[in-house]
Amino acid sequence: MASDSASQSSPDTAPPSKHIRLTSHPGQQGTGGAPAIRWGAATASERGPVVGTTTNRSQRNVIGTHSGSYGVYRALAVAAGNLVKGHRADLTNTAPTDAIGPHPQWSDAERIVSIDPWGASVAEVFGELIAGGIDIRPTIAVTKAHIHLPEIKQALAFQRLQVDGKVLLDDSSAVVTKIAIEPVWWLPGVARRFKVSEADLRRALFEETGGMYPELVTRSDIEVFLPPIGGQTLYVFGDVRDLADPQVTLTARVHDECNGSDVFGSDICTCRPYLTHAIEECIRGAQETGAGGARGVGLIAYSRKEGRALGEVTKFLVYNARKRQVGGDSADKYFLRTECVAGVQDMRFQELMPDVLHWLGIRKNSGIEVGERIKIPDELVPADARVEIDAKIAAGYFTDGAVPTATDLAGTKGRGLE
Repeated sequence: MASDSASQSSPDTAPPSKHIRLTSHPGQQGTGGAPAIRWGAATASERGPVVGTTTNRSQRNVIGTHSGSYGVYRALAVAAGNLVKGHRADLTNTAPTDAIGPHPQWSDAERIVSIDPWGASVAEVFGELIAGGIDIRPTIAVTKAHIHLPEIKQALAFQRLQVDGKVLLDDSSAVVTKIAIEPVWWLPGVARRFKVSEADLRRALFEETGGMYPELVTRSDIEVFLPPIGGQTLYVFGDVRDLADPQVTLTARVHDECNGSDVFGSDICTCRPYLTHAIEECIRGAQETGAGGARGVGLIAYSRKEGRALGEVTKFLVYNARKRQVGGDSADKYFLRTECVAGVQDMRFQELMPDVLHWLGIRKNSGIEVGERIKIPDELVPADARVEIDAKIAAGYFTDGAVPTATDLAGTKGRGLE
């Protein structure tokens, strides 16, 4: 007698249901057979894996899914029939090129609240669980690359940098370790960083995403959220292991995305000049030898927070408002125009920024010490970006020169729309 294959199918192999479920987690209490997450535990096995799979609901122990905003593209691929629903990643040969950690900060629940410290090594530390059928995916990837920038060629031509065959090669490319990081938010810790209650944070996240994740307000027992936002890319110049050595000189820049300037060279802001100048300084720092002959190390931490996390559409609307206002584009009204359009000057909120530095093991004593700040050279500021840089310096951005007065700001003008 033939068996009823449909009734005996596992959750992994059962045909997709046409019923719509208003929760991505089965049951009303607990998370069924999903592994527990104990944020801040000393080891990977004690902490438990982050499981955001859509393949088997009973395994899930987080709100949201992997890949951040790219999860929407995955849905499109499934809907279009280009991706088999439930595809499991083959992690063969995907291991990090450089071992990072574990560092003491990994087991401090208050130091790291927005990334998974074990996210690069899941195939190693959770190998048995993966072999047992649990769909655990990396949230961090570490690889090697060479980067080519015209500004570095120029620095070589003007002999500000020298080829050393290790950090900077004969073809003017720089050798880097490249690290991609997806956000993984431990909601109790994120709430404490922003000095708000976890309930208020959950409610705001639920409401401002149009109710996309009902578990934010219905499942307080699930504490980890994979937000649908962009992550970070790190570029390390020199030995990654040296980042955790307080005796090694570190040159670093934390940079927030600006596609128009970073990629296309738009001259209304100083973002690309800041970035390329920082890369030059990172290369120089990685080449220089300190006490005992040890080389330094350089770090660029690049975050997807376009337009001060307001988005590129809002940014361009602000550009138009600045150029068309009475009196023209002036530094004294630089932030005002942003606030008129967006309701706030800046939404990057750097409370979560230190997490990646703690993940890398960067420290001086118990915190992170900044030994020296380097301003962008005046000759690198594009003409139309004078409005931006003067306004930012007046608002408290770093400079080793004079701070513009209110009169100075009113006199700093950008060009009109062309």
